[in-house]
Amino acid sequence: MDFKNSLFMYLLGILVGAFVIAQSLYFLVKAVRRGRQLGISGAVIRRTITSSAVFAVLPSVSILLGLITLSNTLGLPLPWIRLSVLGAVTYELPAATVALNAIGESIAAPVSSPAAFNTVAWVMTLGCITPLIIIPLFLKKILGGVNNLRKKDSHWGDLFLTAMFLGMISAFLGMGISDGLLSILTLLTSAALMGICGIFVKVKKVKWLENFALPISMLGAMALAILYANLLPAHLLPAALWD
Repeated sequence: MDFKNSLFMYLLGILVGAFVIAQSLYFLVKAVRRGRQLGISGAVIRRTITSSAVFAVLPSVSILLGLITLSNTLGLPLPWIRLSVLGAVTYELPAATVALNAIGESIAAPVSSPAAFNTVAWVMTLGCITPLIIIPLFLKKILGGVNNLRKKDSHWGDLFLTAMFLGMISAFLGMGISDGLLSILTLLTSAALMGICGIFVKVKKVKWLENFALPISMLGAMALAILYANLLPAHLLPAALWD
């Protein structure tokens, strides 16, 4: 029996998906009613709903790519549940990778046991709960400290924020190059594609491309990673590709 794609897991996914959709519809109805109370015309409301839906759907292409990637390892229901609620590609993939590496397995292969599946599920879930605790309890105090620092010395305040951001990016970069040359080439390709998209958006004013930049960089890097894997010598490839 494939425990990763069991009926129970699919039922959980349907339940979570139904709750998310119901919540969205609830706030949509509340927003429409409030707009009418404020005297906003029906045409403006419909146009706002349409544009918001477009801007919400297009960036989610990258989430779909993450779902496809994780489904090979964890089955479809668990990534579906995670990415439907609080999950993001930039969190779920590293969390699953770290958890599997810790128990001696790889993100490149299907999970082999219910214990490993359970470990990954707990790591992905508990790690994502932390912001829900920190933000309501400590965010105001943290922002107050940062604002006080910027008032005293704007240079050091900006430097502090930049350092935190670069530290976060460095943590992801470390994971991105951990598998050797193939990972490095794929990372550089993705960054180059994102940079090209940024030039078109900022310099050429191709604003519609802004919502497609992340999916383009991901798909392009994934496609070229296949090319790199076929061109590079076997000893330079991750062990999971040739063991």
